[in-house]
Amino acid sequence: MSRRPNRRIVLGVAGGIAAYKSPDLVRRLRDRDFEVRVVMTAAAREFVAPLTFQAVSANPVHCRLLDEQAEAGMGHIELARWADLVLVAPATANVIARLAHGFADDLLATLCLATTAPLVLAPAMNREMWQAGATRANVLALLDRGVSILGPGEGDQACGEVGPGRMLDPEEIADRIADRIAARFGGGALADMEVLVTAGPTREALDPVRYLTNHSSGKMGYAVAAAAAEAGARVSLVSGPTALPAPPGVERIDVTSAGEMYAEVLARAARCDLFIAAAAVADYRPARCAEQKIKKGDAPAALDLVRTPDIVAAVAAMDGGPFTVGFAAETESVQAHAQDKLERKGLDMIAANRVGLADRGFASDRNALSVLWRDGSRELALASKTRLARDFIELVAERYRAVS
Repeated sequence: MSRRPNRRIVLGVAGGIAAYKSPDLVRRLRDRDFEVRVVMTAAAREFVAPLTFQAVSANPVHCRLLDEQAEAGMGHIELARWADLVLVAPATANVIARLAHGFADDLLATLCLATTAPLVLAPAMNREMWQAGATRANVLALLDRGVSILGPGEGDQACGEVGPGRMLDPEEIADRIADRIAARFGGGALADMEVLVTAGPTREALDPVRYLTNHSSGKMGYAVAAAAAEAGARVSLVSGPTALPAPPGVERIDVTSAGEMYAEVLARAARCDLFIAAAAVADYRPARCAEQKIKKGDAPAALDLVRTPDIVAAVAAMDGGPFTVGFAAETESVQAHAQDKLERKGLDMIAANRVGLADRGFASDRNALSVLWRDGSRELALASKTRLARDFIELVAERYRAVS
């Protein structure tokens, strides 16, 4: 007996070599009980035949803007109303540019303008094209409009180069889409929960020119916030200075110093169910911030430092406060230091990671976590921060339900 599909995906396929992965993506989406209809650009048909997609989707393939087989000849409107989510994979630099500027010159672009369903893009292109200023600006414009971007990944490319620009593996894309649909229609691991996340570094001013900070990029915290939103939570992200765009559907509150982050977190913590302190908050700040730039002199310089407020400990100590998860970035004895922090600060969970390694940590797109709680632990293996954050959120939700 065949299973009945329970959600509807329109998959747009653009003209790039990564289109060869898209039939496998259709199969994996159908394995997760999605009904899939495929829309192909003219360039995509140069890489994969429409008949391939018809076979794996068990649905006709759509290629023409004005389709006499569609309702009133308006295939883009029919598909726009049918879709629960529109996914473009691969999303080439050309398609991203056309969507960013509102073009409606083929079926896929017009469908994306006409739909009210969530729009998700999985970019695939040469690394130089992905890093080009025009592409970055187009991606930021789409993110500002609530479009979700999955990837790209890094690695060997068809052109022979190595770097960012690979389309994510179909398995990962299908998992991410399944989580997004589950969150939208209920049933996500954090459905209807209020989640507060901190991310990024803080900057503690020495004078109007200089400050103390650390190497945190904010990537792990932003990935955690995005994963929590995908799991159905209403997410507030208190962020130190980073160059990252706010994850779709996440409210971002920008701060600079540890004191500012403390104030914003304490103002919100009592109203949330779950607090995840992923920020790399400075432990110390200068006792005084000079009003003018400190001039270089011949005498040795010395700083008078004072402790900053301990944000995660303050939240953990609140009466009736949220389930509190800390982070620990360590260079040695990772689990021992994390266990001490868990107990000393009264946390419900802590995620510890090793920093200072070339393949993971602050600036990298990859990481691994040792997650501890009072009567257990789990290792989350080295993976992309996006994938790791999703696994981490699933574990946090599991532990939250266990003690609630």
